[in-house]
Amino acid sequence: MFLNKIKQHKQLKHLLNPYIAITIAFVIWMLFFDDNSYLFHKELNTIINEKKAEIELYEAEIEKDKKSIQQLKNDDVLENYARETYYMKKDNEEIYIIEYDTEPTKNKTDE
Repeated sequence: MFLNKIKQHKQLKHLLNPYIAITIAFVIWMLFFDDNSYLFHKELNTIINEKKAEIELYEAEIEKDKKSIQQLKNDDVLENYARETYYMKKDNEEIYIIEYDTEPTKNKTDE
């Protein structure tokens, strides 16, 4: 009864063709249910794009570090870096470290 109604419609009549029905089922299976489905590939592509962005970030950091290493080959720059970072000093020098309080002080004038 249901098939007779479908056979009467011209557009739906073609869906009963076994080749077209199998092709539609195959396409739906490949798009959504297979292990290599379109949804799975879309998810993998987003992961690949994230990893490519990470690679670009790390390559930029590597270039920055290479420039820093190149600058540190100069003795004056190396001495400055050691003094500022590791608080190194010469034998006849004294170093005073001044630390600032990062929180602002509150004036208690309201009391």
